[in-house]
Amino acid sequence: MNYSEELLQLKTNCSKCSGLCCVALFFSKMDGFPKDKKAGQPCNNLLDDFRCKIHTQLEDRNLKGCIGYDCFGAGQHVTQCIYQGKTYRDLTNQATEIFDVFIIVFQLYQVRYYLLEVLTLDISSKKKERIKDLIIENKKICNYFPNELLSFNLNTYKDKINPVLKQICSQFKNNKKVPTAFLAKNFKGEDMSGLDLSMKLLIAANFDSCKFDNTIFLGADTRDANFNDADLTKALFLTQGQVNSAKGNRNTKLPKHLNYPVTWK
Repeated sequence: MNYSEELLQLKTNCSKCSGLCCVALFFSKMDGFPKDKKAGQPCNNLLDDFRCKIHTQLEDRNLKGCIGYDCFGAGQHVTQCIYQGKTYRDLTNQATEIFDVFIIVFQLYQVRYYLLEVLTLDISSKKKERIKDLIIENKKICNYFPNELLSFNLNTYKDKINPVLKQICSQFKNNKKVPTAFLAKNFKGEDMSGLDLSMKLLIAANFDSCKFDNTIFLGADTRDANFNDADLTKALFLTQGQVNSAKGNRNTKLPKHLNYPVTWK
């Protein structure tokens, strides 16, 4: 499997998971979840077989938090590989441990997603070899035993990865001035190519018919941003979760490793 194919494999597969995102995470009704709930508390809509009771109604109920969430495949890795198919219901004394491991592995999978995307870009062979080494290291860490993962210093690890990603971003961004505010602003038809939108709040911004060649979306908040008819084909570090959280249509062009959300008509 090449790295482009591996990037395509980093997808959520709920049928191989045990509803970890529906239990391990804190929910807020204000953020588009069914109701407020504490981390470690199962969602009321989680069935005995770990399916969602209202999955087909998420759009009608405007549950944007549920629609937007994507774990990059971390959930099925924790369930099937780390715990060998056992769930928190089977291992009740380890439930909190399982939830904590899931949150750590999710962040590791997110890093791997970004690293794999870097390998699809036009960068030097020296940089590619460095990225490949980091991916190998990431996979090794993801297969640690639970106690090793829980003691793993994730912050130190991210401090090592972030400069690498920033260096890659600097190669693709241009010198165009980045707007100071995006929240609910209208950018319809503008060429946003080469802008570094890392960590920007793009909530409810109108990007109808915009072009995003080499635009960097690392950590950007895209909730309710309108990408109708926009060209995101060459957008960088855009994730499925960001796409799921945004608005778009079937004329929106996406990178080939991302899927059209069911809400995009």
